[in-house]
Amino acid sequence: MADDAELTRWVVHGERLIYDNRWIRLGMADVEIPGGERFEHHVVHLGRAAIAVVVDEQDRVLLMWRHRFVFDRWGWELPGGLVEADEDSMATAVREVEEETGYRAKQVEHLVSYQPMAGMVDSEHILFLMRGAELVGKPEGEVEADRIEWVPMAEIPDMIARGDIWTSGTLIGLLQAQQRLNGQGRG
Repeated sequence: MADDAELTRWVVHGERLIYDNRWIRLGMADVEIPGGERFEHHVVHLGRAAIAVVVDEQDRVLLMWRHRFVFDRWGWELPGGLVEADEDSMATAVREVEEETGYRAKQVEHLVSYQPMAGMVDSEHILFLMRGAELVGKPEGEVEADRIEWVPMAEIPDMIARGDIWTSGTLIGLLQAQQRLNGQGRG
């Protein structure tokens, strides 16, 4: 008898490229679903993203107030960015925190990795928990945020309920960090 996982596995017969640049690659996959039906399915490939939950000794998290033009919406987000081709994701997270906020983390550990839209988008997000940070300068490069603030972790659930925190990386990162920190007797 076949393994249950094999009963629902899609078979990919190939993928042809439709569009490609440094930000996005769009493909058309030739897939076959259980039961034998075969068709083309769009696939979006995005770069890996590294995101950081920076928590200080006072149980506050470093957040950035940002506007997202696609949705014309403001919200609090964690610092992060795309992982360069030959860069370690942890190094990306550390670099992005410093570039976007001016802070340098003291301790860094992997928190969780996930795919935000697994049905047709390949966009791995790697989240890190950073404990402690020191201000080493001003944010560099393009303006990433209107405000950068240390927010008490205790305020996060209300901010989520109000819709002030709404992006997937920030939601997952904060919830995972709270769970990890609470499991270690903090919070």
